[in-house]
Amino acid sequence: MGQRVTTFADGSYLEYDTGQFDNWCVYLTRPGNARYAPRDYQYFARLVEYGKKYGNNLIYNDFVQIYEKTTKTLDSNMFSEIVSLCTKFGADQIGIAIDFSIIYMGMIAEENKEHSILGKRIKRLGVYQVLIENYLPNIAANFSRGKKWRELAVICKERGF
Repeated sequence: MGQRVTTFADGSYLEYDTGQFDNWCVYLTRPGNARYAPRDYQYFARLVEYGKKYGNNLIYNDFVQIYEKTTKTLDSNMFSEIVSLCTKFGADQIGIAIDFSIIYMGMIAEENKEHSILGKRIKRLGVYQVLIENYLPNIAANFSRGKKWRELAVICKERGF
């Protein structure tokens, strides 16, 4: 049984539990649906759709606000900040808040990953690629596979993070 971290107004909730690699796997449970671990390409695809509707720069800039406050330690206050940040999205506010919260928890997991050098920058690179560079979500989600951390660090630095 996982550690429930936050619950949303629609009854959806997020938790950390054991995954393939560690105990930092993020799981989403929506009312009436089975719990699952969202994959990068899934929430990247949703960010692309939100970007089409609200503007890629707005979605990206809101993500960066969350990114800048992310550390190795879970801050439960961040979830209410994320929900507040998303009120401007009307009917999409809960969906966007859930996706931002999944990414927030994923960034914490990256920061805590054993031997991690790039940490949360890996998630930022993916979000940047889909929203700013118009990468396909599955391409961005798999971009870092097989690449050395030094190469990825250069790529991140070239983009300003």
